[in-house]
Amino acid sequence: MKKIFAVATAVALAGMATPALAGSCPMGQEGANPLKGAATMPSDVTDSVLGTVDLGPEISVAGRSLRLRMLVLQPGGVVPMHSHKDRPALIFTASGSVTEYSSACKVPIVHNAGEVSKETNGVTHWWKNTGTTVAVLYSSDVHNDEAETRSAMQ
Repeated sequence: MKKIFAVATAVALAGMATPALAGSCPMGQEGANPLKGAATMPSDVTDSVLGTVDLGPEISVAGRSLRLRMLVLQPGGVVPMHSHKDRPALIFTASGSVTEYSSACKVPIVHNAGEVSKETNGVTHWWKNTGTTVAVLYSSDVHNDEAETRSAMQ
């Protein structure tokens, strides 16, 4: 009986523990990171738009589209520093691994195959494939079509 109680207690306590989420900032490392030395130009990365949905007629969000992209980072490849102000996204690491340098985390964050990363307002970051194999990422974001049109005209 004591053994059953001990096992049940251990299982209950383990269920209450808060594990560090894979691919997120490690607990206790959250905080401002000035991103000194951040990459500002893309390198050894391809970015292909796989599909879009105009959200105006779909859900009355004019000037926005839901976009799915595939990014392929060669070893050493870089997605340069950018922000997610006004452009939330989910990134799925399909293969390989990639390292994120985030303004909201004091240490680099490694994203391995099978993990999803959430990118939201207030995040500025850049990514680098620090591994030896190609990393393939799928990005789904709410794209601000009007902002892109304005910047193309400037």
